[in-house]
Amino acid sequence: MADAAAGARRKAALPHPVARDGVFTPPYPDRPRSRLPLPELVRRLRRNMLEVWHERQFTEPLIATALLGRRILICNSPETVQDAFIRQAEAFERKSPQQRHALEPLVGDGLIISDGLVWKDRRRVVAPVTHASRIADLAPVMTEAVAERAAAWAARDPAQPFDMLAEMGALAAEVICRSVFGRALGEARAGQVVSAFAAYQRKVSAGGLLALIGAPPWLHRLQGWRLRPEVRRIHDVLEAMIEAALSAPESEPSLIRAMAEAELAGSGQPMSRTAFRNEAATLFLAGHETTASTMAWCWYLLSQDRRSADRLRAEARAVLGGRPAGFEDLPKLPFARAVVEETLRLYPPIPVLAREAQREVVLGGRTLPQGGLVMVVPWLLHRHKALWERPDAFLPDRFLPGAPPRPRHAYVPFSLGPRVCTGAHFAMAEAAIVLATLGQRFAPRLAPGAKVFPVARLTLRPGETLPMLPERAG
Repeated sequence: MADAAAGARRKAALPHPVARDGVFTPPYPDRPRSRLPLPELVRRLRRNMLEVWHERQFTEPLIATALLGRRILICNSPETVQDAFIRQAEAFERKSPQQRHALEPLVGDGLIISDGLVWKDRRRVVAPVTHASRIADLAPVMTEAVAERAAAWAARDPAQPFDMLAEMGALAAEVICRSVFGRALGEARAGQVVSAFAAYQRKVSAGGLLALIGAPPWLHRLQGWRLRPEVRRIHDVLEAMIEAALSAPESEPSLIRAMAEAELAGSGQPMSRTAFRNEAATLFLAGHETTASTMAWCWYLLSQDRRSADRLRAEARAVLGGRPAGFEDLPKLPFARAVVEETLRLYPPIPVLAREAQREVVLGGRTLPQGGLVMVVPWLLHRHKALWERPDAFLPDRFLPGAPPRPRHAYVPFSLGPRVCTGAHFAMAEAAIVLATLGQRFAPRLAPGAKVFPVARLTLRPGETLPMLPERAG
């Protein structure tokens, strides 16, 4: 897959130049002018899913297609998105076969891929522990972790490049591990979980196409067998941490403890230790990989748009005065939040949201049979030429208070409807705290010769690594 990413980089024009008015247009794959022949489509899907979308699809409201006999409808307007994921959500409760087969070995019946009564019971327990009302209690862990990261950066040689993707992965892992399992326990074991998750993602990405095109069950079983070593490593660490977290003194808060208390307070079927492990894996997957990718993209975009980086720094210094950001500072950091939101628009961490139809449905005048797929592709929707001005440009101002309103369902980085991500507020708070805290002291710069290009795996990443220099801000 690393070779595929390198090949994708060589094929594209990188980077797209800064416009004459100073607005930065970051890299994206070249777009075919028309629909690709099937062999080329499959080849590009295997290499990088972002390469298959042709120019006209960035203007269409609904895209009807098929891949090896599987009917697919892609909702690409606020109206069709709302129709599928809200008005007819009960018909599209089940995630796509691709997502289920990719994640089931790791998360089992976890919230991210479950449906029916299992999903309802799990959401009853999990949703309250990451609700917006709890962010004030969870934010101190974010502040603590980013303050430690700032000290580590200050001790680095600013002339020596480091991998920003790995840096943000380690930071996000610290935050989610300390939040899920408690401060002391999470800090001690975060590295073990990160390395196992990284190995899992490298292996699982290659099998995504198989599920999308309806591969036979034995191929999915083969992939599950290949993933067993990484799954066992992750499960062993998570199970030990859960036992320790639930046995820790009550003065050590954690999301696992909060889930246990919510489960006891509810009237549903009691959760087993396996269920707790599956939800812990889900929380880590959702709270680590996607957030790390987003923050890495933020630093890249700011490194290429010094005007925005200067605005972020000025805002952070005025509000924070050198100290790390906390929950109470978030309302006073609108530009930091706008940078995060614009980054999520350009590089949505989950570039495809796919569901399997549980019955025959009609969307936008098109009929989708039972078993067909409906998709919302944030990569397309967020760059739709009828919905966004200069859709490929990096313009954080479009998310500032007072900016022109956008159609309600044109921006879906955390999905929408009943299955909207329960950790959206957590992720937004974390990213803004990180950018403001580090951005007031540092101006990371892309390492000389480094090439950046979006590659879609389980998440949308800037390649395998993101070499940057941790320069001090003036």
